[in-house]
Amino acid sequence: VLLLTLLLDALINCFSMYLCTLISHYSFCGDIFVVGKNKAKLTVNHVSCAVGMLWHFQKEKPQMLRTVEFIKSHPEFLTLRVLAENKIELMDDVMLVDMLYNVLRLNVEPYDSLAQQLVSEAWRRLYRFPMPSLSKFAVCLSDQHLQHSPPMGQITDILDQKLASIDDARILTTLMVSVSSLVSPHLRDKLINKADHLLDTMDPSHYNNPRRMVQFLRNIKYSYRPLLEKCNHILLRNVPHLNAENISIIMGLYQSMQFNNCDFRLAAKQRLMELVDSSADPFSFTKLFVALGPMAGEDTKERLESTALLLAEDLNAQQALAVAETLEEIQCRNLNLIQKIASVVHKNLHVYKPMEMARITQALILLHYQSPELFTKLRNILVQFLLDSVYPYEVTMLTRVLSMLPSPRLDEGVISRVEAVLPQCNLNDLNTFAMAVAKWVRNDPSYRHSTPSKYVRLLQTLNRCGHERLRKADRLDLVLEELKYMSGEWFEEMLLEETMVTLQRLEDQISWTNVPEMALFLTRTNHLCTPLMDRIASVAMENINKIHYSATYATLLPFAVLNYDPPRVDELFEIGIQRSFDPHLLVLLAYALAVADCFPEDLVREIFNVNFLAKLDSQLETLPDALNKRIRLRLMELNRAVCLECPESQVPWFHERYCLQLQKKGNGSISPVQQQIHKMLGEVLGGINCARVALLTTYFYTVDFECVLDRHHQAVAYSEQSQLQISEDGKVLTFFLFHILSVAVDFLDSKSFCKNSRHMKGEAMMRKRHLEILGYHVVQIPHFEWNSMELSTQDAWKEYLRKKIFTGS
Repeated sequence: VLLLTLLLDALINCFSMYLCTLISHYSFCGDIFVVGKNKAKLTVNHVSCAVGMLWHFQKEKPQMLRTVEFIKSHPEFLTLRVLAENKIELMDDVMLVDMLYNVLRLNVEPYDSLAQQLVSEAWRRLYRFPMPSLSKFAVCLSDQHLQHSPPMGQITDILDQKLASIDDARILTTLMVSVSSLVSPHLRDKLINKADHLLDTMDPSHYNNPRRMVQFLRNIKYSYRPLLEKCNHILLRNVPHLNAENISIIMGLYQSMQFNNCDFRLAAKQRLMELVDSSADPFSFTKLFVALGPMAGEDTKERLESTALLLAEDLNAQQALAVAETLEEIQCRNLNLIQKIASVVHKNLHVYKPMEMARITQALILLHYQSPELFTKLRNILVQFLLDSVYPYEVTMLTRVLSMLPSPRLDEGVISRVEAVLPQCNLNDLNTFAMAVAKWVRNDPSYRHSTPSKYVRLLQTLNRCGHERLRKADRLDLVLEELKYMSGEWFEEMLLEETMVTLQRLEDQISWTNVPEMALFLTRTNHLCTPLMDRIASVAMENINKIHYSATYATLLPFAVLNYDPPRVDELFEIGIQRSFDPHLLVLLAYALAVADCFPEDLVREIFNVNFLAKLDSQLETLPDALNKRIRLRLMELNRAVCLECPESQVPWFHERYCLQLQKKGNGSISPVQQQIHKMLGEVLGGINCARVALLTTYFYTVDFECVLDRHHQAVAYSEQSQLQISEDGKVLTFFLFHILSVAVDFLDSKSFCKNSRHMKGEAMMRKRHLEILGYHVVQIPHFEWNSMELSTQDAWKEYLRKKIFTGS
């Protein structure tokens, strides 16, 4: 459609009779310079209406049918822009903001003089804008990446002052998202309370309002569950009306917040399945593929992959990136499809921005795509982006992805760039750099002789920056946010102790809002810090009704995993389980309680119920693969624990087939330490055939070593046991079995103990309980005893085993 036609339609509908009369003298297909020839006669209202109608016509079209680029490059549109720039001072406040909004939607660059003049004028009038115009101007600033600009700071101040007067959820949520990077904790709480109130009064069919509230929570990295649940309830009601793009956006927000709502995922999956047949163009299919792919069954995945293969050539750069990341997430092994997507990526390398380039490189690496030529190009582009970047988050991401690529040596320029941004980095970024440096050190050929000085210098800077950041920290919430994804050798060796000192220094800031994060950090690091654990228990007990039910599991977890019983811990568990949970969370909570030797009868009855297990199966089909496997494993372990410790519950053991499948996938190998212990056991017991290795028990526990003692406490060879069982009748066999003792010998590595002590963790204790119920005398060999200086000779090891097995047996 020619711009002239659009423009004349707009003028005919909106302009004055005079202008309509003027335009009637021109043929639609004749002189296309009607604007240019009559620019002296066009008022500010005419220009504003024309630009507004141009965008109005475009936004009503599907994405693939829009002609924004044609409009943008048309000479008459350039004339309109010049006219608009000359008439800025004549525009009223609403018209001014509308003009800026519309020209940005028509892809006018932020550095264009019209956009800059409009922003400057709007900034000057900021405090007199009505709230709808203020929210639209805030969106314009966000579109121009001016979230941290002085005008946005002033908008934040206005929002704080006038919050009580806002009664439109659309205006409020738009402003919330726009100013999210500038809100203080105090304003954050005010905004959440206001949003919560407006959710109760707004039209529930306006699903973009709760969607923007979720986006606000994601932006500020604050998982406020009551508001999140309320938003989810409204979004769930609207799922039948959502398209693939909306569902994809919402699920992306949920994923980034680690919010897995069972009902929403099931409804979203059903809706997306309904949209499969109607999503045949690249735009809608890409949105569908991103949202449905990770939840789909095998048949649906194959169907989606076949469609992706047909559409691959028509994908643009961003669509190819989205498809590639989804292929990596679903662990696709369709080589033709991967090749096609990589080909599209290859053709569009010049289009990608730094973060996009890092993401596409990572996706191709994890898809095991083989193309030295492409990866060489990607590496060169990534290095150039890194050298040019001044943003710490970009340098961090680019460095991490570069470390995934094979490279014998690291450029000095890259090291210099990394070193320059380290003082600006948070703890998580520093940890990422440390892991990248560790990879480079291992891959550098000169590492065989000594660690090159360039890496030593970089690691020293990393250590210094990490310690300084922890010592200067004064806000617990910020520290916990930076620690959320911390892991690896560098953190554990260099920063973990300093981190615990910092957390104890900020202990008074532990509140019901950050208790779950604090508890998760202690669980993840396996670090038993009793003052912090006592503080968590105390705060949780006082505020259990404020802590959202979905955070209960995280709050209780460290007490079970780290095997620590603070005062009134039983009361804490009892309060915690009196909540409602999604099926997968209920299984996780019940397992944690089982580790702590706690089996609430109502909880056991609810989980081992046919209806509950059916609902859990439905939910598991929609969860990410890693979480799905984790929940299934925990259900098996819970089933085993209940069967062994609560036989009165009469819960059947129904995981035999599942355990056999796990057994087939296991490698069955034993470590060098276990081989050493086996040899020593043979000498202590009187023969290698007196000790069996990796014995599988009832309920599928694997015992490192098993030996059998007769009534005289002498080891019995397994060949002799077999003869007894074959040659004797039932009564005599019973007599002999009564006088035979089975001993389970378990080697406990560092994973069985808390990181900072020899305190045994909950799962090792539960395993010991269960083996004893199965009839074993359990001998545990802690790694720190076996590898101690006292046991440095063959005789010392054998004497140690002899005492462990025979004393007290």
